[in-house]
Amino acid sequence: MNVFASKEIEYLRNQPLGRLAAVDGVGEPHVVPVSFRHNAVLDTIDIGGHSLSRCKKFRDVARNGRAALVVDDVLPPWRARGVEVRGRAEALAEGGQQGNADLDPDQLRIAPTKIVAWGIDTDAYNPNSRSVGAPEESDAA
Repeated sequence: MNVFASKEIEYLRNQPLGRLAAVDGVGEPHVVPVSFRHNAVLDTIDIGGHSLSRCKKFRDVARNGRAALVVDDVLPPWRARGVEVRGRAEALAEGGQQGNADLDPDQLRIAPTKIVAWGIDTDAYNPNSRSVGAPEESDAA
């Protein structure tokens, strides 16, 4: 069973860029643009890049194992839509070239525990929010 709805997967496949949020060792948030893909085999979000293992986002995810990704856009006439994925995250030494051989082998992987979608199969002002895995401490609040 997929944790993502089919319309969410279709939307994610057609978006080139998302914003990854992580928290560093002193609790400061850090948000950066990233390329990503939906891993259909594992039903995760995989994030690749260049020199990824040397980046702050890689170290932050490796340290605390949590991250969120937001992918969104606005279509005329002001039709907002997007998907937020929160979950357990891993910093991995391989697999990052899956789908793009130009990227480094390192990657980040988010296993969703909460998905919030808006404007995908609802209107932008009535988001579809659901827990999809074991809840994280921050999701309980």
